Amino acid sequence: MLKYHKFEFSPFAENTYLLWDDLTLEGMIIDPGCYYDLEQKELSGFIERFNIKVLFLINTHCHLDHIFGNNYLIKKYNPRHFAGKEDIPLLLNAPQQGSMFGVKLNEQTLPGEFLSEDIELELGGFKIQPLYTPGHSPGEFSLFVESLTACFTGDVLFKQGIGRTDLWGGNYTQLISSINKKLFVLPDETIILPGHGEKSTIGEEKINFKF
Repeated sequence: MLKYHKFEFSPFAENTYLLWDDLTLEGMIIDPGCYYDLEQKELSGFIERFNIKVLFLINTHCHLDHIFGNNYLIKKYNPRHFAGKEDIPLLLNAPQQGSMFGVKLNEQTLPGEFLSEDIELELGGFKIQPLYTPGHSPGEFSLFVESLTACFTGDVLFKQGIGRTDLWGGNYTQLISSINKKLFVLPDETIILPGHGEKSTIGEEKINFKF
């Protein structure tokens, strides 16, 4: 069965997730926000303690706080790296993103593959389905895991909150459409695992937000 662990990293209190199959130990890192050396060691130490084989690195979107650990993890584990094609300008301008927020961010390795709703990722035979959910950024994807009845929602949908749309490429109308058409159609019991803050469920957030 699939298991996940949440880490909270960086000055932005970003949620980094490690998802893995406990039988095959095949794993996926979602939105590595590890900024400090100690955070990188915390994540890699967990991976090594449980002998997890990191097959995938996924950026739900490419704002700076969700890509801090990309270069470190690519060098260490050489995973298949996926991100949304429309977010590539954010990766190309990573140092400028950092300077806007007063943090150092080096040039970033570009993904070898792009997320799409036409692909299914697998860990131990369990499927992870990308859902195109732009609005917070142009190329953001959420990741629905049917076997867990859970969805990694990046910065699209939070517990009692939605993603901001005042950054580059943000679009409020598009964000609301993504929530209504891609997330609120999931089963009400679906757990949402957001990029910041605590988990919630689709049913709870339908009550909180009526668009």
